[in-house]
Amino acid sequence: MSPDATHVRSLPTLQKLGSRVDRNLDAQVIVKEWFLAFADAMNCGNYISIASLLVDDAFWRDMLALTWDFHTYEGRDAIQQFIADQLPKFQPTAFRIRNDLTRLHVPYDDIICIQAFFDFETTVGYASGIFRLVPLADGSWKAHTVFTNLEDLKGFPEKIGALRDHEPYHRKWIESREREREFLDEEPGVVIIGGGQSGLAVAARLKALGINALVVERNKRIGDNWRNRYAALCVHDTVWYDHLPYMPFPSLWPVYPPAAKLGDWLEGYAHSLELNVWTSAEVVSVEPGTGGKKWTVKVVRDEGKERIFEVNHVVFALGFGSGLPNIPSIPCQGEFKGQILHSSQHKRATDHVGKRVVVIGACTSAHDICADYVDHGVDVTMVQRSSTYVMSAKEGIPRLTGGLYLENGPPTDIADRINASFPNHLLKLVHQRVAKDLAEADRDILDGLRKVGFKLNMGEDDSGPVQLIWKRGGGYYFDVGASQKIIDGKIKLKSNGNIAKFTPNGLLFEDGSTLDAEVVIFSTGYADGQSAYLQLLPSHLHDAVQPLWGLDDEGELRTVAREVGGRGPQAAKVAGLWAMLGNLALCRFHSKHVALQIKAYEEGVFGERY
Repeated sequence: MSPDATHVRSLPTLQKLGSRVDRNLDAQVIVKEWFLAFADAMNCGNYISIASLLVDDAFWRDMLALTWDFHTYEGRDAIQQFIADQLPKFQPTAFRIRNDLTRLHVPYDDIICIQAFFDFETTVGYASGIFRLVPLADGSWKAHTVFTNLEDLKGFPEKIGALRDHEPYHRKWIESREREREFLDEEPGVVIIGGGQSGLAVAARLKALGINALVVERNKRIGDNWRNRYAALCVHDTVWYDHLPYMPFPSLWPVYPPAAKLGDWLEGYAHSLELNVWTSAEVVSVEPGTGGKKWTVKVVRDEGKERIFEVNHVVFALGFGSGLPNIPSIPCQGEFKGQILHSSQHKRATDHVGKRVVVIGACTSAHDICADYVDHGVDVTMVQRSSTYVMSAKEGIPRLTGGLYLENGPPTDIADRINASFPNHLLKLVHQRVAKDLAEADRDILDGLRKVGFKLNMGEDDSGPVQLIWKRGGGYYFDVGASQKIIDGKIKLKSNGNIAKFTPNGLLFEDGSTLDAEVVIFSTGYADGQSAYLQLLPSHLHDAVQPLWGLDDEGELRTVAREVGGRGPQAAKVAGLWAMLGNLALCRFHSKHVALQIKAYEEGVFGERY
């Protein structure tokens, strides 16, 4: 629940709070006093007392723990209403502070808070929380943010660690594994469409909860969704940020793994965790069930063999745009004598040695492809149609992640929860400062780009790349070397890039200029992923499927880690159909949320979404 459009958000600066702080304070003492009052009020269901422990413009973000949904409540009144409604249903108790994780946090000289972790229980689960206290003018401390997250379901723990399988398999494992993978003795509990990082992460989480899932992957091998991209592709997030559930990357891995290397890892991940995957297979339809389950799923394997499953849950894990290229409609493409490709079809720079190449687009894939062409001596021009947010990976990634995902950073599960504990509306304010600092650190690169005519922006409301990621899934470039090639003229640039039409020999622009080309590559992203979902569903369900990516009014992702009906008026029609997509870090974190919801449904403990 978000305030009306006239509400102006601001950071809890010392000036705003009218306070001064002795940085030699005892954070443990302050946290203990606040937390005792908070725990007592929560135990008693005293929502008025709970609200009194918060500042007026506080945030409370909940992930399943108290709402069976993903919500951010903003402002004391909205939080009080949420607490009043939900505490009787969940009856939280057994509050415990994590003293080892309490710390004074000073991101800027004028912003000081105390961050602390806690654990608690509800009627159905075990949960964790994080709160941040800020100092007031009267010397007291109140919470500016509270985060609550469902960790596990009571009675249904993950079968990991001490709860792993203890049975010996003398000479029986190979045969039993083959029968399990082929589902010869039982039907899957869940069908997952797509065997990339999102599908595999969900399958691993479900397996840990005792739910057998089938992953259906259309490529010949797991990992081909990475291997089959352009040869120069590397992961632009760091290795510390990208670990998958239960099986982190080796400590000798590079910081930015090549795409093919990651593809091999995903294949090994599926094999090592014994996930049930059918490759060279495709789900061709998902229809309302007729055999006592919610959904009938038809799978076609290689050589045309069909298998039909009746399941209660289907997870769509098709990635951004579901692999469907977004190619702008530009007149007269048929007149062009050369080759036209989308970046998803491009493989390697050496395919076009001796030719003039034009790359349309100015974000991540465009930069990678252009840089690869330059490294192989190919004449390449980047056509920039609109401005791009650019930051260096070296300076930007540590700042954007707040030092959470680094060689000597906190454990990944702790980092994930700290990262999630910042509501997106608040994070935008923080990143306005971060983006300003980053622009100063990257001044030489950015000034050099401006001099050659590259069009830059500072992100939405000068908040850097994060809002672009959440809302568009693109519009930025984390520089790993291509920017200098543009500055040096090695990558040629056409920045007034409004294209009028194709010509037989290249492109004609609206300003009357022309650009000769023998190869044109559209690095223009992917279509709305929703369309791939609709292709599998009957037409009478199409209106029930909500937009997948982007933020809702509360700053929460619309449908990711939720059922595809979201909070739409026809959500019940598509109950049991789930959406999971995103980068490796998002899939690692939210895959457990998907698995917990499915497990809760299957065990009959799922409550009512709030």
